[in-house]
Amino acid sequence: MTNLSPLAQKFILHFGEMGSRWGINRTVGQIYALLYVLAKPLNADEIAEHLQFSRSNVSMGLKELQSWRLVKLLHQPGDRREYFEPPKDIWDIFKALLEERRRREVEPTLSMLRDALLETPATDADRVAQERMREMYNLIELSSSWFDDVQRLSPETLTSLMKMGSTVKTLLNVGDTVRGTFRKKRPAEPVAPEQAEAGSGDASGKGE
Repeated sequence: MTNLSPLAQKFILHFGEMGSRWGINRTVGQIYALLYVLAKPLNADEIAEHLQFSRSNVSMGLKELQSWRLVKLLHQPGDRREYFEPPKDIWDIFKALLEERRRREVEPTLSMLRDALLETPATDADRVAQERMREMYNLIELSSSWFDDVQRLSPETLTSLMKMGSTVKTLLNVGDTVRGTFRKKRPAEPVAPEQAEAGSGDASGKGE
């Protein structure tokens, strides 16, 4: 790497190693990290020079990052070259990563589970397997709905929500306690008049 501080190099190398865990290769991870840490638009030649990558590898990496919506294309006045920069808001980056991971990993699983649940089980073993698949499908669907709600939140709301931390758990525990209390105090069902008379007659008979 050239013209980069040791701190920037450490950050870029780490992102390259982490890239494979996110579904992108080392080159793509380092290109993104370079754009993010320098915080200024760069063209493909500048990226290749900083990272000592071939021009073709940089071009492929930038296309991959554009498909993830993790970089955007810019043009500078009087310059015909294309420049690239990451989203300025860290929350936009976070949400773009989550959305792309869902598209590539979660949605294919949901599609497979939907098809499996439409089949008629032929054996008891298939019925058990299908029920387990239904549980998985319901959980993934629930988490996807939650993700859609999160995507619509503003960065300010997301930050406030995450800062609540253990407060959310406390509120949930209070809610469970309140619901449990109301269930215990639920009034007894009204007794019909004829049942009440029959009960009093039995009681008087026992008294005799």
